[in-house]
Amino acid sequence: MASNGGQCPPYAGFSGGKMKSFTKEDRNNITEAIRQAEKQTSGEIRLFIEEKCKGNVLDRAAYIFEKLNIHKTARRNGVLFYLAVRDHQFAILGDAGINAVVKHGFWDEIKDTAIESFKKGDYSEGLIKGIDMAAEALKQYFPYDERDKNELSDEIIFGQKDK
Repeated sequence: MASNGGQCPPYAGFSGGKMKSFTKEDRNNITEAIRQAEKQTSGEIRLFIEEKCKGNVLDRAAYIFEKLNIHKTARRNGVLFYLAVRDHQFAILGDAGINAVVKHGFWDEIKDTAIESFKKGDYSEGLIKGIDMAAEALKQYFPYDERDKNELSDEIIFGQKDK
């Protein structure tokens, strides 16, 4: 499992960095982006959002990746977007199948694109752009097959909120 992540700079114009910043419309738009992406590919995309990262961002993302069974897709072509909003931590993990075929630096390109939107205070836009970019690669290497089944839920997973 290759990965990319790290601390993102504070995002200008973003008030507080809380999960409540994701409106119902944002959540629906992101979930729809995942659904549309997966209509083009046999790959699976998951999104996990929490307020604070418990430890190193890549270690936490790898833990979530395993807990969500992303590594158990038939073609090992799952992708996890992990975001800790308050801590400004972001990581993208791709499974062995997709990492074997994408170019070096591919996940960096997605991360950088998403962070540009995050800096403007628009997490939803950044995540949707990243999902769309991942979908393009998945589509190229793992095109949709009519026999394909949705192996993992498309819904956003929100971790525990800080008290």
